[in-house]
Amino acid sequence: MFGRVRKACTRFLSSLRGEANTGRNAPGHNLFEAAAAYVSACAEDDQERIDEAAGWVSPEALSFGVSELACRAVIALARERDESTRTVTRALLGLPAG
Repeated sequence: MFGRVRKACTRFLSSLRGEANTGRNAPGHNLFEAAAAYVSACAEDDQERIDEAAGWVSPEALSFGVSELACRAVIALARERDESTRTVTRALLGLPAG
């Protein structure tokens, strides 16, 4: 059982480092580049670019990159607005101030 957990963790960490050669990783693209391309394509509703960026890294790595991008964007926007990150995230999602 621990062997399976170790193997899964190793595979995940390798995908984050871009070391896993699954045939999906394009040379020169890391998970943050993939996340940036993916999110900007989603914002522009460009399905072709979405599919391309999604193929650069594993789905797990892309998910991590998108999450990290979201966190950094919220922090930057909160600093720019001089508001809390909670206030900014709720406003972006259209939720009432909590």
